[in-house]
Amino acid sequence: QVQLVESGGGLVQTGGSLRLSCAASGRTFSSYIMGWFRQAPGKEREFVAVISRSGGMTIYTDSVKGRFTISRDNAKNTVYLQMNSLKPEDTAIYYCAGGSVWGTQRRLYDFWGQGTQVTVSS
Repeated sequence: QVQLVESGGGLVQTGGSLRLSCAASGRTFSSYIMGWFRQAPGKEREFVAVISRSGGMTIYTDSVKGRFTISRDNAKNTVYLQMNSLKPEDTAIYYCAGGSVWGTQRRLYDFWGQGTQVTVSS
């Protein structure tokens, strides 16, 4: 089973940037589709972005398009989420997840990290 550990969260002002990292254990990282999700207080966990095994394909939820960039480094077993122009509504716990089926639905992902808190102050 692959284990995921997120890092890079924190407190930032509106308009600021953060880069989240998600390090995976095991030697099969490149065989998995990787995604980022987030969960704000009192809300359902929602899809943010997904990246294909090679990194050549990505999908973003509409609210982050043009501001967030997902990328991966298979040599380092790591997936990233660069977040720019942050807004207070981006405040949430951010989770990385991996699976074998391409898509944006939570149920498609087989393993999850523990999450990292992102707080954007106004």
